[in-house]
Amino acid sequence: MKSELVTPSHLARKAVVYIRQSTPHQVVSNQESLRLQYALRQRARELGWREAAIDVIDADLGLSGASIAQRNGFKELVGRVGLSEVGLILSIDVTRLARNCTDWYPLLDICGLRISRIVSIDFARS
Repeated sequence: MKSELVTPSHLARKAVVYIRQSTPHQVVSNQESLRLQYALRQRARELGWREAAIDVIDADLGLSGASIAQRNGFKELVGRVGLSEVGLILSIDVTRLARNCTDWYPLLDICGLRISRIVSIDFARS
């Protein structure tokens, strides 16, 4: 399922699936959430990305989204968007990316500047 919001310019860059769960216990006990998050690779393929152009950032598994202080995966994501490497960010929910405006707005700003898209998939409504 293609989208008119995805342009050749987006497809020329990477699609990045960002995966996070808040605690080590959730990582172990909530396997369905992990499965759904990793399955976002398929959504990127449906939107037109080749498999080789889809990256997964899961370095923040087991880390709270309350702050980016210890979240190196999130910092990598923002940096790559700033370098115009990323055309699309996929996340199961926007709270996986950030839980406060201090972290969320800079990501939105840099995505706006670099014309990157953010897709949040609500599987409950799919």
